[in-house]
Amino acid sequence: MELHVMAGGRRLDKVQEFARAVDGAGLDGIVYVESGRTAYLSVAAAALAAPRLSLSTGIAVAFPRSPTVTATNAWELQDITDGKFRLGLGTQVRAHIERRYGVDFDPPGPRMREYVQAVKALFSSFRGHGLEFDGEYHELSLMPQMWSPGPIDHPDPPVDIAAVGPWMVQMAGAVADGVHVHPFHSRTYLDDNLLPGLREGADDAGRTFDDLTLSVPVFTVVGDTEEERARWRERAKFQIAFYGSTKNYAFMFDMLGFEGTSSAINDKLKAGDMAGMAALITDDMLAHFAVEAAWDDLADVLRTKYDGIADRLILYFAEEMHQGDPRSLARMGEVAAALH
Repeated sequence: MELHVMAGGRRLDKVQEFARAVDGAGLDGIVYVESGRTAYLSVAAAALAAPRLSLSTGIAVAFPRSPTVTATNAWELQDITDGKFRLGLGTQVRAHIERRYGVDFDPPGPRMREYVQAVKALFSSFRGHGLEFDGEYHELSLMPQMWSPGPIDHPDPPVDIAAVGPWMVQMAGAVADGVHVHPFHSRTYLDDNLLPGLREGADDAGRTFDDLTLSVPVFTVVGDTEEERARWRERAKFQIAFYGSTKNYAFMFDMLGFEGTSSAINDKLKAGDMAGMAALITDDMLAHFAVEAAWDDLADVLRTKYDGIADRLILYFAEEMHQGDPRSLARMGEVAAALH
């Protein structure tokens, strides 16, 4: 089981500083989220600063970019990382796609399935195999040699999908190389929803579950004192409430017997009561959605919850922890060594 850290977009020189620190701590890699800054540039900067690390987008927003732009970016990053890049794609939500990017969103599931297939067709064309992709949303038939990035000495970049609901999960099992699991998850969700759905999708496509790589972000409440853990306990509760306010994720609470929690969080959100949102997350809920441990116990606790499920664990709060205490990356490196 590999241990990666999650990072957001920053000035590229700061991206490189953090990448070197992660490398020096002995962690396996970095997953870059995309918000106000592009994840692709962050990966490129990190790759040049810390060539040993595995790097991925987790996730890059798909629909605002043509499949050709995305495939070319991923191809170049796979080349510069010497084959250690994973392309993680997601749909984002309708409001952002339609109102921030100004592009079509519906239907997100079928559109994402075709997008992945188009990206893989483009990878093949970069190796000189021609381009003939006739889809419902994309028609691609022109890849002259001068406009192709050309073959590389590494396998095609694996393509991962962010998947939560049943349709998207089964589709990921059928067409993707891996799944970027939502950080807002419980072991119950993984066992009862995600894993069976992935297996069903893989079986229907003539594949096996072993064809898939699962990358799992984790909310960690970690520290050697109650004071240390209390800070991250509250941080995790807020993040759980933030994600849990999304109506599409209400079932995450419901399946654990916490019916009505998402609606209650939404009421607090509409009132601008951020502290009240977090206060709705009880310690019982936290135990389902986060991992709590002292530093010396963290590897064992992670292994107990995720062994046999996750190929890559991603520490969600790692960058924040590093900013507050640069020594924390060394502790994470010790956890990585224990997991190895």
